[in-house]
Amino acid sequence: MKIITHISRILVGLLFIISGLIKLNDPVGFSFKLEEYFSEGVLNLPFLIPIALIIAVLVVIFEVVLGIMLLIGFKPKFTVWSLFLMIVFFTFLTFYSAYFNKVTDCGCFGDALKLTPWESFTKDIVLLALIVILLINIKYIQPLFGRLALNITVLASYIFCLWMAYTVLMHLPFIDFRAYAVGTNIQKGMEIPAGAPMSEYEMLFIYKVNGVETEFSQADVMANKVPETAEFVDRKDKLIKQGYVPPIHDFTIELDGSDYTEDMLNEPKLIMLISYDLTKAEHDGLNELEDFYQKATKKGYKVIGMTSSDKSIIDQVKAEYKFSFDYYFCDATTLKTIERANPSIVVLEKGTIVEKKHFNDIDQVTLN
Repeated sequence: MKIITHISRILVGLLFIISGLIKLNDPVGFSFKLEEYFSEGVLNLPFLIPIALIIAVLVVIFEVVLGIMLLIGFKPKFTVWSLFLMIVFFTFLTFYSAYFNKVTDCGCFGDALKLTPWESFTKDIVLLALIVILLINIKYIQPLFGRLALNITVLASYIFCLWMAYTVLMHLPFIDFRAYAVGTNIQKGMEIPAGAPMSEYEMLFIYKVNGVETEFSQADVMANKVPETAEFVDRKDKLIKQGYVPPIHDFTIELDGSDYTEDMLNEPKLIMLISYDLTKAEHDGLNELEDFYQKATKKGYKVIGMTSSDKSIIDQVKAEYKFSFDYYFCDATTLKTIERANPSIVVLEKGTIVEKKHFNDIDQVTLN
């Protein structure tokens, strides 16, 4: 049992450290995932959405430090019980997501590794079992160093995590695991390979039967199983089997109802100033954009804004900051995926992303 305990200790510690560091590399992305959980229709905790980023940072730092504490044997009872409570909470979230199909990706490993809800739940069940082993055999978890060395190691872990969180929030993630990383060609990312499996759907018909909306399959309709008194309401397609989904599948550049995606992606020198929501954009960042726009334009760049905000908000922001450039529409989720800063700067050459910068680093953008 002692050997099993040590193996469990190593596995749990390493997994918490790796998972935490991946999310700490991109706490903004993890906060977006938390916002999904907190939203109405999922956990119905909308009052937590404004502080989702704070919660995300605290959770991932605690996750990393707990993993380190477990490996070095620092305060075993506190560490193991904290891990147990955390994994119980995570297991509840992943089960809820899997059973009710509310959130399709738990965000356990950020964008580095995508797990289905049931895969995430299975992973948490395994972790829960390993942590239960640690609880039962907590006496075998002994410190690796003396008290002073343990305290210094834990303190250094906290300091490192705080530094890492501050750095990526003030700039950008150290490693970009998303589909829009530097070097990505957006057109190629949207292509579907020849012979790729297609999604399969089942056609369902909704009829009102005795005042109750009831679903009937196409086979039911063809077999005349729909009551004659039923009233047709709607028709929908239910996904049966997911086919190939390209890494980039929801990118558009629209203005006044017209699609400019192809034209913009063919531009030899294009800069996108991205704010997924202009009402949440940082004032200091917005203040930098007009001057940057003027400099980039003189260098021959086509410069456009990208947002999901409506026209009234766009007009208000353009007037307040005296912007000379237009804002094009793109889905908020897509813009959140492209960049983590609000606003942020993305430079493209004929659809290939060549540079991405946080607004704090706008003066470092290469303008050739």
